[in-house]
Amino acid sequence: MDKVKLVAKTREVFGRKTKVGKKEGLMPAVVYGKKITPKSLWVNVIEFAKLLRKSGESTMIELEIDEKDKRNVIIYEIQKDPVMGNIIHADFFQVRMDEEIEKAVEVVYSGEAPAVKELGGVLVKSLDEITVKCLPADLPSEIEVDIASLKTFEDHICIKDLKISPKVKIELEPETVVALVSPPRSEEELSGLSEKVEADVTKVEGVIKKEKPIEGEDPAKEEKK
Repeated sequence: MDKVKLVAKTREVFGRKTKVGKKEGLMPAVVYGKKITPKSLWVNVIEFAKLLRKSGESTMIELEIDEKDKRNVIIYEIQKDPVMGNIIHADFFQVRMDEEIEKAVEVVYSGEAPAVKELGGVLVKSLDEITVKCLPADLPSEIEVDIASLKTFEDHICIKDLKISPKVKIELEPETVVALVSPPRSEEELSGLSEKVEADVTKVEGVIKKEKPIEGEDPAKEEKK
């Protein structure tokens, strides 16, 4: 796969002092690896977001630090603000191009399943990502699953059906199902589910009413009896 480039510079401030860099559109990051001394960095948050949109999280990056130090890295972890959802920190793992790595790769579903469009079935996606093992240069940015082959409810797509380079290894069993289409529920089944929910709600209400203390009684004294 082709490498993408990202510019970074050494970061020498930490904690609350990073607010200065953030105001300038910079995001704190760190790079580390086997027998590598961790290095704190600044990266442009907009450029990093563009990289993610274009290439995804599982991609080889040529990280250029201070305009002179070039390193081959992959994104190890991304932290996001729990409220706003924006990216606030990134961890980069420096790799050796002659050593295999393990990385979770996003599964992207494409196409249209005839069993959904024509038969009214429901698409079932079993996997959102798949962990692969390969040399950094062979790391796929995504794994595409074309669901156009799902023509009936008996059809399914397994790991062995995926179009992946022979240089990329997947530890899952070849027969592991990735996608299938389940039949739509009949009116009788839906009615049965509705009745079951109503029955469960009645049971819950009964328990609540039973456990409610009688007015005038001390719950603490009742527990000691």
